[in-house]
Parts: sequence; structure tokens; C-alpha cells
Amino acid sequence: MAEAHQAVAFQFTVTPDGIDLRLSHEALKQIYLSGLHSWKKKFIRFKNGIITGVYPASPSSWLIVVVGVMSTMYAKIDPSLGIIAKINRTLDTTGSMSSQTKHVVSGVLFGTGLWVALIFTMRYSLKVLLSYHGWMFAEHGKMSRATKVWMGMVKLFSGRKPMLYSFQTSLPRLPVPAVRDTVSRYLDSVKPLMKEADFKRMTALAEDFAVSLGPKLQWYLKLKSWWATNYVSDWWEEYIYLRGRGPLMVNSNYYAMDFLYVLPTHIQAARAGNTIHAILLYRRQLDREELKPILLMGSTVPLCSAQWERMFNTSRIPGEETDTIQHVRDSRHIVVFHKGRYFKVWLYHDGRLLRPRELEQQIQRILDDPSEPQAGEAKLAALTAGDRVPWARCRQAHFARGKNKQSLDAVEKAAFFVTLDETEQGYRKEDPDASLDNYAKSLLHGRCFDRWFDKSFTFIVFKNGKIGMNAEHSWADAPIMGHLWECQEVIQASLSSASLLANDVDFHSFPFHAFGKGLIKKSRTSPDAFVQLALQLAHYKDMGKFCLTYEASMTRLFREGRTETVRSCTVESCDFVLAMADPSQTMEQRLRLFKMASEKHQHMYRLAMTGAGIDRHLFCLYVVSKYLAVESPFLKEVLSEPWRLSTSQTPLQQPELFDLEKNTEYVSSGGGFGPVADDGYGVSYILVGENLINFHISSKFSCPDTDSHRFGKHLRQAMTDIIALFGFSSNSRK
Repeated sequence: MAEAHQAVAFQFTVTPDGIDLRLSHEALKQIYLSGLHSWKKKFIRFKNGIITGVYPASPSSWLIVVVGVMSTMYAKIDPSLGIIAKINRTLDTTGSMSSQTKHVVSGVLFGTGLWVALIFTMRYSLKVLLSYHGWMFAEHGKMSRATKVWMGMVKLFSGRKPMLYSFQTSLPRLPVPAVRDTVSRYLDSVKPLMKEADFKRMTALAEDFAVSLGPKLQWYLKLKSWWATNYVSDWWEEYIYLRGRGPLMVNSNYYAMDFLYVLPTHIQAARAGNTIHAILLYRRQLDREELKPILLMGSTVPLCSAQWERMFNTSRIPGEETDTIQHVRDSRHIVVFHKGRYFKVWLYHDGRLLRPRELEQQIQRILDDPSEPQAGEAKLAALTAGDRVPWARCRQAHFARGKNKQSLDAVEKAAFFVTLDETEQGYRKEDPDASLDNYAKSLLHGRCFDRWFDKSFTFIVFKNGKIGMNAEHSWADAPIMGHLWECQEVIQASLSSASLLANDVDFHSFPFHAFGKGLIKKSRTSPDAFVQLALQLAHYKDMGKFCLTYEASMTRLFREGRTETVRSCTVESCDFVLAMADPSQTMEQRLRLFKMASEKHQHMYRLAMTGAGIDRHLFCLYVVSKYLAVESPFLKEVLSEPWRLSTSQTPLQQPELFDLEKNTEYVSSGGGFGPVADDGYGVSYILVGENLINFHISSKFSCPDTDSHRFGKHLRQAMTDIIALFGFSSNSRK
């Protein structure tokens, strides 16, 4: 493998004449610059901590308040209602200050206290205001006078120029829904999926749980919600992600694609250098908290920014029972994989970030390097693709000390992982379906040993300049493993199991051009509800039955919120789908049922976003029951139900970066994930601009009942059939 030759700060040897000491000035200079860089980052963090700590006020506002207090005092007006006089008398007991000094100090102390009180008042007022979510349930396109007043109050207390984490302490905590409400919503969600006898049995279990064990478990959840910042997130991260013992590849990790049509350059090294530089500029903004928090409702309502903290310098560390997440505060290198070899690439020189051209030169040297991989090096990353227990045992046995540990640290503590892929990928007009399917599969699993699936993300640059990412879900030239022959058998076993999993993935990725959210909005329908109902119709056409459906929703209106489940298969959606399949139903009857189903879906989505979802509450009640060693037949059955249709919308969070109407070629392909159930589908979609929706459909070849391409055809037809209910044809863009 390529060995990284680094300057040694000093060397010494023992000679007959004594110790011969030779200093390297270049190495000492780099040590000095490294220390300077570290202190700069500490100062920036300290400064940002102060700014964020006093938000929505500003540090300069302290001076304004103090000067105002002092001015009133000199005007012989007491703004403190006697408090300043009491402070003065307390200071008088010291006997070490003059009368004038005590007067000034008393005014400053009162002004500072008043300033702190104002900060807490503004922050608490903002938290109370942000706890209101009635605006989400208003009719689409209409805003009540009360909501307008509320928006004005939020803006008043939100301060100016917020930094990334400015709103964190003002965000409300995720509320714990009432047990009866959750149970009632659960029963409503499974009613269309169960036979009458099964539903009666489940209703009896649910009612018994709601009056017996449920309230006891709920008490513990309430206690946790008062004590912890978020009653769901830490358990969700640990039990759903970190304790999973199966492969991360396909099962957990997801991918993101490049632009669909645009390719800035076909030169692999140039695309890598420019994009790595851009990613590092983003990291610098993130470190300095200069990124703006995401705001909803006309740049009014902030979302939680906590998940940004572990985007870089992060790796998932395998364990026998549970994994852990390792995050380092800073990393000055990346690790690049090419043709089975690992390279450690430094990102700074003389204290500055390498320029795109300099990074391109580094990448080109790697591409031109003729060296062969060392024994076991080429397929080492297969360990991160297979089951977690063998990887954890192998890591403890072979990478716990010495050079192997140093090499593994270089990978796990890198800013991120880069793969220079030897294949060409991307959208090809002459064969759009196969090209996008291959592109998706390559990003999802590659060759099973050319992505480091434990990193927070792997940045992939293909031979033709196309790029993409593979991201780990739980949070993101190195001398790798000098003597790897000891764990060759484990690597091969992990690679074999990972290859079986990768080869079983049936992927279909396609752009839907017929219409987009522009036409859907003209039908006065939520675009997300429209797509979800199309998915229900497509699934029924494909499988001839309904299934439990998972749609991911976010709960980032609350501090440290992550996700919640929207159960998209409802009584209303099933009625609509059956009407579409019944030739005796009129267009008017179908449209009426569609509107009812759409409204129900939007209501369920809003409930999920505002903390009144079903599944996270039931999951946490189940965790408490396990801690208390009590069994609940109801919870056990609920959490064992398979999600045979798992869906997620990829949001466009920075639409201001491109005017998609003027630059139609700059459309994102979005990203996707593998199927959750072996006999089900995984569907991801992104609404791009007004006239395009990109879909990513996954299933498994080993299931005889599923076929991703067949489902895609049904989905296209379902979209067209639904828009026709409104009198629009599929090409009615204007």
C-alpha cells in the first residue's frame, strides 16, 4: 500500500561524543501552525458559545442596558424600585470602595441582572410561542388573524441573524401523548388491514393495555420527558440503530445522487478536488456555526439543528452487543480508497485549507499510483458491510494495538471517507432505466468492499466524474493494516454475506416527467398526500392487497427531535383505492373519496410532526416495559408488525441555491434506501421544481412476489389516473 512519509519533528542518536540532536524547522513550523489552528477553533467555539448562550439577545445589548440604567441613575431616576440602593448598602459593608465606585458598581450589577432577566423572559416567551402548532392544521392557503399575530410575536422574540444553534434552548420538548389517544389512533390505522375477528381481538388487547399496564409505563415516560431533553431520541438511536446486529449496508445506510443531467467535468480528479473542497468549506461554516438554521412558515419557525453536530469526523464503532458513535472535534485529513488501496490525504498546508487545484493534484497522484494492495487490504472494508458481531470480534482481536490500530484510527477519525470508483455511472438518455438502476445500486452497496459503511458518509467519485454519497444512518494515503493476513477469513466471510445481500437488491430509479407538484397544487392537494395515495393505489395494483405503510416524518419542531412514522394506509385511503379499482364508481365519487383520504393523510402527518404520532410513543412504552421486566401482549404484537411498504420523501432544503425554472438541467436525483421487509418495497421520492418527481424503488430478488420495475409501472399509471380525476391530463403542465 502507499505509505505516508511524514517529517519527523526531531531525531536523536547516542554517539561517543554525546547526544546528537537535529531539529527539523519545517516540522516545528507545522506543529506551530497546527497549534495555532487548534486555538483559533477554540476561540471561535468560545465566542459562538457566548453568542448562542445569550440569544435572542446579543452581547452588545448588555452595554445598551447598562448604559440605559446608568443614564437614568444620573438623571436622579431609580429604575430599580429600590434594588440598586439595596445593592449599594450591601457593598457598603465591605468598606473598600468609594461612594462613587459603589454607585457605579451597583448600577452595573443591576443592569446585568436586568439584562439576564430579559434574556430568560424572551427565551421562555419564544419557547411558549413555538409550542403552539395550530398553524399546521389550518386549511391550505389560508391564514387566520390569530396565526398572523402569532407569527409576528415569534419574529419579535426570535432576534436577528440567528446562528445554527441559536434556537436550541428555545425549542419546546417533545410532548408525551396520552395513552388512550395513541391506542385509539393505532387501532384506526390497522382497521383496514385486519379481518373483523382479528381486529376485535386486537381491540380487546389495546383496551386492556390502555387501562392496566399502559398508565404505569406512561408515568415513567412522563418522568423522562421532564428530565431528558427528548424522551424518544436516545432510545431510538440505541435500540433501533446501534443495537442492530445485521449489516448496515442496504439495511440501514442510504444514498444520495448527483445532479440528474448536469456533469460539470468528466475528469475524475478535478470533480473530486472541487467537491471535496466545497464539502470542507461547508464543514468550516458548520464548525463556526455560520449556517442558518432551517426555518419553516415563511422563515419563522425554527427546526432543531442538533443532528448537524456529528456530520463530520464521525464513525460508528462495532461492538458485540451494541455499537457506539465516535466523534472527534476536528480532523485534518480524509482517507481515499482506490483500487484496493487506502491513502491518507492531508487537507491543510501552512495553516490553510488546500485549494481545489491542490486537492485535484493529490487525487491525480493516487489515480496514477501503480502500487498493489497489501495482503487483505483490498477487501478490508467488507468488514463494515457484513454482520456487526464478527466485525466487532475481529476489531478487538486484530486492531486493538500497534500499527493496525494506528491505521484503523486514520480511517475512523478522518473527516470523511472518499472512494475513487473505477466504474462509470449516471443517467444515460439512451438507456435511462438501466443506467439509473445501476447508479443507485452502486451508491447503495458498490462492490461491498469499496465503501467504508461505518463512516458518517462515504463520498464517491466515479470514473466519468459523476458523484454520490453513501451515508450511515445512526449518527458519518493511510497505512491501513500492515499485517492483515491474520483476519483474512473474517474479511472473506463478511464479504460473502454482504455480496449475497447486495446481489439480492432489485432497484428501479426513474424520473417522472408527466407532471410535478405545480399541477398537484392546482388540484388543491398536498403533493406529499398525492404521492402517498398514488403509492397506495400502485401497491394494490401490484399485490392485490393493502399493507402496513411507513412514511418518515420529522419531529424537529422539538429539541433533539428526529423522526416519527405516518401510517399512510388508512380506512380512507383504502376506500379510495377500492373505488379506483371498481368500474362502477363514477369520477365524482372517486374524487370525493380521494379528497377525504388526502385530508386524513395530511392530518396524520401534522399529528406526527407535532408530537402526537403513534409509533415512537408505543416504542418508548415498550422500552420501559422491558426495563421493568413486564410483558405486554399488545406492545409485543404492535412492534412485530412488518412494514411491507416503507416510504420517505427527500426534502429540498435549500431551493434558493438554484432557480429550477431557469436552470431546468440542475435537478437533483435525490436518494434512496433498501427495503425494510424481505417481502416488501422501499420507496423514496423527491419533488424537484414544479414539473418533476424522482422515484427510487427497492425490493429483493429473493421474494417471488415483488418486482421493483413492475411496481414502477403501476406507480406511473396511478399518478396519471389520479391527476385525471381533476380533469388534468398527464402533460397538462400549463
